[in-house]
Amino acid sequence: MTEQTEIVNKCIATDLVTADFYYDLPSELIAQTPTEQRDASRLLVLNKESGALSHHRFYEVIDYLRPEDMLVVNSSKVIPARLLGTADKNGGPIELLLLKQHADGTWETLVRPGKRARPGATLSFGGILKAEVTAIVEEGNRRVRFTYPDTYGSIYEVLDAVGNMPLPPYITEHLSDKDRYQTVYAKEIGSAAAPTAGLHFTPELIEKIKEKGVGFGEVTLHVGLGTFRPVKVERIEEHVMHAEHFSIGENTAAEINRRKRAGGRIIAVGTTSCRVLESVTDENGEVKAMSGNTKIFIYPGYKFKAIDALITNFHLPESTLLMLVSALAGRDHIMNAYQTAVRERYRFFSFGDAMLIV
Repeated sequence: MTEQTEIVNKCIATDLVTADFYYDLPSELIAQTPTEQRDASRLLVLNKESGALSHHRFYEVIDYLRPEDMLVVNSSKVIPARLLGTADKNGGPIELLLLKQHADGTWETLVRPGKRARPGATLSFGGILKAEVTAIVEEGNRRVRFTYPDTYGSIYEVLDAVGNMPLPPYITEHLSDKDRYQTVYAKEIGSAAAPTAGLHFTPELIEKIKEKGVGFGEVTLHVGLGTFRPVKVERIEEHVMHAEHFSIGENTAAEINRRKRAGGRIIAVGTTSCRVLESVTDENGEVKAMSGNTKIFIYPGYKFKAIDALITNFHLPESTLLMLVSALAGRDHIMNAYQTAVRERYRFFSFGDAMLIV
């Protein structure tokens, strides 16, 4: 596998501004809990050429897949990265959100309230986990060093015991089952948020898809909290994307290339898988095995090199993800689809319904 440090796409000139991606969403359509059955969520199918729409259940996605096609999913696993505890000095409540682990073993975190987490402060979580604040870094984040009993094999075992899922801010209800914020194929630990398009798949549906002859490949992109960072500039091309770590192996890259040459379609499951594939594909459409960090920002005007279709959820107004799907299907088709979804009372965002763009 080739190592690549960072991938940034070239700036694309556009007349569109951030406000062009606003739509009005009634708050009651923001899904607060997952559907009882993963693949029973609704599925809005959009033809990216004609703009035609049709309404389905997610398990019917198999009807739109051909034997020569290939699905590419993001196998990243969400860390139970939200910690609720106390500051040892005064016993006051404190909340820690883990962002990333550094080479020296310390973690960069978001802390609330910051006044209880000055350098040298110690924090306690669940009677098991201790954290010492070692530094204040960029944007007021804290670097902390964790200690825990030897009976735990790793920090991840401790987090499974005392941590909570870092649900997006628009979800206010308690999640009773942690696994419902994980895909059924999640395995590579490292995300601060779920690649939510994959939440609709069940093991049974995946098996049926494979039996049809459809390829099923995995890439990894560890989703950062920058996913929820709003676009604050008027001119889209001035927005700076957050860097996220990705990897794609030799076998997956080779199978994608083989199926592309045979006339199959590459269908990304989620915008994260899409961003990996577009980051690792050259101008000739050849997918390369590599790992690194990507800041690729896809918005209208971008020419797709890797994917032909996309399975995705419904995204926040004025978000980079809404801009990405607009690049694939055209802004007018996407905004019409979203207005239709609102009218038809689809469920939006992480625990919401799905869209297939073909």
